[in-house]
Amino acid sequence: MLIVTMNDIPGKTIKEVKGLVQGSTVQTRHVGRDIGAGLKTLVGGEIEGYSDLMKQARNISRERMIEEAQQLGANAIVAARYQTSQVMNSAAEVIAYGTAVVVE
Repeated sequence: MLIVTMNDIPGKTIKEVKGLVQGSTVQTRHVGRDIGAGLKTLVGGEIEGYSDLMKQARNISRERMIEEAQQLGANAIVAARYQTSQVMNSAAEVIAYGTAVVVE
């Protein structure tokens, strides 16, 4: 599956638009990460546990978006985007969305 953030794909022709596709996941952090993050705020720097959690969430949402596009018969997704929102104090949703298309 070809996924691009552009509205078209250089060298390809969009033959059919299948429609909006999306995939999402809600991930929650756990106490161990919170303790480590709290300590990290004292010295500064990247909170790797949270970075890893968000990377995993992006991968899950992207895979779910791809599955939806494949079910529609698409072979590419254009105008792909990610969005994140806080669902509650300890949980965040990551959504991947774009337009499923057939390209040649």
